[in-house]
Order: sequence, then C-alpha cells, then structure tokens
Amino acid sequence: MDELKILLNDLWEVLKDIAYFFTVKLFSIGNSEITLITIVYLLISVILLNFFSNRLSKFIGNTVLKKYTTIPSTAQSVSTIIRYVFLIVGMMVIVQTAGIDLSALSILAGALGVGIGFGLQNITNNFISGIIILFEQPIKLGDRIEVGDIKGDVLKISARATTVVTNDNISVIVPNSEFISSTVINWSHNDRNVSFRFPVGVAYKEDPKRIKALLLEVAAENPGVLDSPAPDVLFDEFGDSSLNFFLRVWTSDFTSRPNILKSQLYYSIFEKFKTNNIEIPFPQQDLHLKSGFTQTNKS
Repeated sequence: MDELKILLNDLWEVLKDIAYFFTVKLFSIGNSEITLITIVYLLISVILLNFFSNRLSKFIGNTVLKKYTTIPSTAQSVSTIIRYVFLIVGMMVIVQTAGIDLSALSILAGALGVGIGFGLQNITNNFISGIIILFEQPIKLGDRIEVGDIKGDVLKISARATTVVTNDNISVIVPNSEFISSTVINWSHNDRNVSFRFPVGVAYKEDPKRIKALLLEVAAENPGVLDSPAPDVLFDEFGDSSLNFFLRVWTSDFTSRPNILKSQLYYSIFEKFKTNNIEIPFPQQDLHLKSGFTQTNKS
C-alpha cells in the first residue's frame, strides 16, 4: 500500500512538471502570455481549420451548388471564395480563443505590411489577382487559353497560380498576375465553338466553283466539323503559282486540338482532289534568257 502511494506521488510530481513545462511563459504579445500549450493549440486548430475548410468547400461545390448551377467553373469559384472566408473567420476565432490580444498585433501587422510591400509583393499580387479571376471569371475551368507562349486548358485555379495543361499533357503553373496584366486569348470564353481557317491552293486551270463544292464536301464528311455555323470557302487571292482559298470550319470537339482537325481535313482534301483530278501546284519559276549572248567556236 505504501509503495502504491509512493508511485502515485511520483506520478503526480511528473504530471506537475509536465504541466509546468507546457504552461511556462515563453514570450508575451501585449498583455497576452504565450506558452507552449498556446502554440500547440494554435497548430492543431489551424490544421483542423484547413482540413474542414477543404471538406466544406468540396461539399458546397460538388453537392450544394450543383442543384443551382450546371457550370463547373461557377461552382468552383463560389466554393473557393467560401473557403477563403471560412479560413479568415476561423483564424480570428482561433486567435481570440487562444487568449491572444488582437490589439497587440497591430505593430506586427504594420511590420508585415512593410514586408509585403518589399519582399512579398509578388505573392500578394498573385493572391489578389486570383481573387479577381474568381470574381470576374476572365478564365474558367476547362477554358482553352493562350497566354504568352503557353497554350492549354485551365485545369485548376488556386490562390497563387493557375494550372494549365498543354496538348502534350504537361502541367504549366502560371502566376495569376499573368492573366490580369498580360493579354490573354480565351478560345472558349463564351462556349467551346471556335472557327478555324485552313489554306488550300490549286492550279490556275481549275474552276473555283468546283473547288468550293469539293471543299464543302470534305467539311461535311468530317464528324468534328459543325453543321451550324455552316462551313464556308473563301477565295483569298491569285497567288504566284496557285489560286488560294480558305476552308473555314467551326468545331467544338477540336478546340484544343486544331492541328488534329487540320491534318484530318488535309488528308481528305488530298484524296478528294486526287479522285477528281484536281491539280495541287508547287512553286515554279521560269528563267528567261535574253538574246545577244556571244557564242564561242570550238576548234
């Protein structure tokens, strides 16, 4: 019995030492004393806040908003904004429940503002640009965009950067500020229907009306070409070696793969012209020699 009391007393002393270790003052922020247990509380709370904000954002975007909108980009934008609001409000609640005097953080906020002005301005710029993108939606999930030398489909819009996937399945991380400060070509801003013009040249002896009819047949036979708006053939110019046309087609299946559609149409055009004996010219140059050259007699 005495041994049990001694063991319990020793255990009690150890627990008091541990409690003292966690409650001893490390530093102060204003009138608030920061202890190890305060730091542990903050870390656990922030991790849980981030976890639940992600789950809440996905639940709202994938379940709630699907009942009110069929546009994935709109649901993603709203759910992301809700997540930011949840994080900001949650951080304020966590700091207050930890017993930290928020008024004492004004000096820290001022110093942080100076740091943002000098060292973190790019991060801040990208974050604010991300908020603008989510609200104004100049680009959306699934859009076919072109910014600088990058062409691809928008896969993800986050707080700092946007992920663009190219036709080679390469993910390119583009800072959000690029979409605000640079010229961006959005091929599918309103819808996925886009128009392409493919040049075609034939010999001068061919009938332009017949060429137009054959090119329209090729367009009509391709399942990737839309019937409405209808394909068209434009007579572009009298070239040096050929009559030049443009086959103009509309497509929604090949918005992100125009070269594939171009290849399919050119294969079909070649076969169609071959079957109908249409000559496809190649550049030619005639050399005319003027008279007056002296002839040398060979002995």
